[in-house]
Amino acid sequence: MSSHITRYDLMPIPPVEAHTQWFEAGVLRFGVEYRVVNDAIAAASEIAAASGDSRPPPGSIDDCGVSIHVVGQHEGKALEYLRFDCFDEDPHYHYVSWQGQSNEMLHIDPIAEGDALGWALDRLRSRLPQMLARAGAGFLVGKLDAALLDDVLPRVAEAAYRSRYQHADEGSLDPERGGAASG
Repeated sequence: MSSHITRYDLMPIPPVEAHTQWFEAGVLRFGVEYRVVNDAIAAASEIAAASGDSRPPPGSIDDCGVSIHVVGQHEGKALEYLRFDCFDEDPHYHYVSWQGQSNEMLHIDPIAEGDALGWALDRLRSRLPQMLARAGAGFLVGKLDAALLDDVLPRVAEAAYRSRYQHADEGSLDPERGGAASG
């Protein structure tokens, strides 16, 4: 693999349920959340327990934007397999491996790819089966319902753009950004 991938030996910071709007699509759920992530929020999560190359350097986390969570069921548990963090400073996406208890973060080049949110929504429409398989959720691919996805993805897009423009950082754990909780 190449250097545009950052590997972590821990799971990503989970969505804040109170700030996430969920959309059901058969075997998948899509969550839309406006996130503010900084060192304090990372320290309060598992990311603080990371070691070696997996631990971000202090002062390196300070970003915000829309996150889209892609969750599927495995052995009776709802597990996030893909996440698109359409952040202002460092847009990226995650392949989450529950089997390996790790995740890979791939950076999105806004110059080459354009708007990260538009890019992410396009990937959900055009590459979702391949990305699920890459994340270790290939068992879900044959169970995807195209009609449900066609119905849900426009609503996910609408909620994501609404969240981008109407968030007012109300989902923030960072008192300097104003608000109560996100991460």
